[in-house]
Amino acid sequence: MLYSLSKSKFRSSFHLKEKERTYIKEKGLDVIRKHAYDLLEKRLAPACIPNDGKQTPMRGHPVFIAQHATAACCRNCLAKWYHIPKGRDLTKAELDYIVDVIMSWIQKEMENGKK
Repeated sequence: MLYSLSKSKFRSSFHLKEKERTYIKEKGLDVIRKHAYDLLEKRLAPACIPNDGKQTPMRGHPVFIAQHATAACCRNCLAKWYHIPKGRDLTKAELDYIVDVIMSWIQKEMENGKK
């Protein structure tokens, strides 16, 4: 999935800034993973999202940036990239997969920042 997303000019334009990298280092990846679950369960997993397409800010938390980079920012993007239909709650397996993709992207960004 990350390879497919890397081919998108828009998706590949997102990167963690030093502020987000520092936050991740301070909190640790386990806490960031928990944040990802919490944010996605509230903002992406429900069948009906009143502000769908506008629920994910472009900054403010590393998970938000990762959501845009991984096309997990709204149900329209989930439908397009992950083939997960709108109008129903995400399954546990779908949520786990999306969080795994987000965390893989974050880990890759953290590794790339070490260079």
